[in-house]
Amino acid sequence: MTVKEIASILEAKFLCCEEEGDRQVHSAFASDMMSDVLAFVTEDTLLLTGLINSQSVRTAEMLDLPALVFVRGKNPHQDAVERAKMIGMPALITHLTMFEACGRLYQSGLGAVEIEDYDGEMEI
Repeated sequence: MTVKEIASILEAKFLCCEEEGDRQVHSAFASDMMSDVLAFVTEDTLLLTGLINSQSVRTAEMLDLPALVFVRGKNPHQDAVERAKMIGMPALITHLTMFEACGRLYQSGLGAVEIEDYDGEMEI
């Protein structure tokens, strides 16, 4: 799926780098905790987040992700958008909640990141 297709599905607008909209995305991961993103995400993954500071962009940059989407209509800080522009990473914004955005992408065929370390056991 391309970033342009994702923008359409999520009724999102590009904040920058629309010219990179043909980048391919193979899975998605949604989190406001960048430690989880660093632990579980691999390249070719779309990041959906409500974290609007530059940390989200820097995390996506470290993992060489193709794009990121800010959810819940939250406008990212200007330094986050500037960083995305500087590295050529498409940044989008959607009015959808994280839950609905993920649901729409999943329903459209975009898969989730697989977490391999989970052993199925839960401690209560």
